[in-house]
Amino acid sequence: MSNRFASLRPLGHRDFALLWWASLVSNVGTWMQTVAVGALVTARTGKASWAALVAAAAFLPVGVLSPVGGALADRLDRRRWLAIGNLVQGMLAAVLAFAAAAGRATPGVVTLLTFGGGCMAALTLPFQMAMIPDIVPREDLLAATSLGSAQFNMGRVIGPALAGAVIAATSYTWAFAVNAVSFLAVIVALVLMHVPAVPKADEHRGLWHGIKDGVRVARAERGCRAAIGLIAAVAFLAAPFIALIPAKANLLAHAAGTRALGQTAGITGILTTAQGVGAVVGALLIAPLAARVGRRRAIELDVFVACLALALYAYAPNVPAAAAALALVGASYIGVLSGLNTVVQLRAPAVYRARVLSLFFVALGVVYPLGALVQGALADHLTLARTTTTGAILLAVLVAGLALARPQTLAALDDDARPVTPEVAAAPQPAR
Repeated sequence: MSNRFASLRPLGHRDFALLWWASLVSNVGTWMQTVAVGALVTARTGKASWAALVAAAAFLPVGVLSPVGGALADRLDRRRWLAIGNLVQGMLAAVLAFAAAAGRATPGVVTLLTFGGGCMAALTLPFQMAMIPDIVPREDLLAATSLGSAQFNMGRVIGPALAGAVIAATSYTWAFAVNAVSFLAVIVALVLMHVPAVPKADEHRGLWHGIKDGVRVARAERGCRAAIGLIAAVAFLAAPFIALIPAKANLLAHAAGTRALGQTAGITGILTTAQGVGAVVGALLIAPLAARVGRRRAIELDVFVACLALALYAYAPNVPAAAAALALVGASYIGVLSGLNTVVQLRAPAVYRARVLSLFFVALGVVYPLGALVQGALADHLTLARTTTTGAILLAVLVAGLALARPQTLAALDDDARPVTPEVAAAPQPAR
């Protein structure tokens, strides 16, 4: 298949195609529940803070529990335990559906069940991500990662729309029930897949030692160290635009001469959808771009395009301009995310892969909320446009500075950089 269609090539591999389509079904269900729980607790309490609490309950476990999931994924059968994790998440969604049907879906119950699902998702994410290099060849890994990003964003576009339709036609109960059933798709796909055996970590050492070994490997491997450091910078300086979309929507609503909450919510939906559509397109373009110019240059290009697009979005005077700029942000941001994720998957030794990948997710799950809090506070004192643009400029300066002063750091993102061996990575570090 030519480079033009390189982004779709992983779907020609049976096991990856099974997992991809099943994950899309499950992800649509997850986004349906995400929208439904936020709407439910807001309707019951009338307070936006409850919606924020439910969102945090689902998201924050990724930053805390991913290293534990990574250590487990390097010592357990990934396919079996990924199936068990999806079964548990489906059961929690079913309990939520029964609670809603019985009129017992109080904000506290909803938050607790959402937190349980978030914990299981955080624990199983390294299992699924570490499995991808085992079911696609090395040359298709970047395309496979970008297709995973496209699948996630397709779910973010389709799921909320379905949730709105289902809730309007029936009730919250059915939105939760659909999510519960959607997890069966992944379980069935895992049963049908053929995943080769991979080296396992030493099971006689404790989880904490396994996590520390993963940190040591990530520090010793130049490509992994560079990718995790860069995604942390992107998460702090650029990614907060995601959390601040409602604030931009509110500004655009005021500029249009209305302060209606419904108008702000509608603009938020338009901008979020634009970002998701852009991300799907960007995910499909990253593999052909990398095949043409190389993975490192593709990542650098996406960083600079994202920074420029963020500045255009920050100062966009109306909804169409903001949506167009945000689509470009979504496309380039996913290119950076997919490219750096692929670096870690390729460069981490197989026996440590899940643990090193979990550190990548920690950088996103912990640094991104911190960046959102900082930029939100700065936007209150400066302006949202100045804050967003300043973050974009700082990120562009950082990457340009690395290219000039420490080119070896960015060079480690290329395929020709030689990964560290497991023996070297696991060796005790000299005293300092």
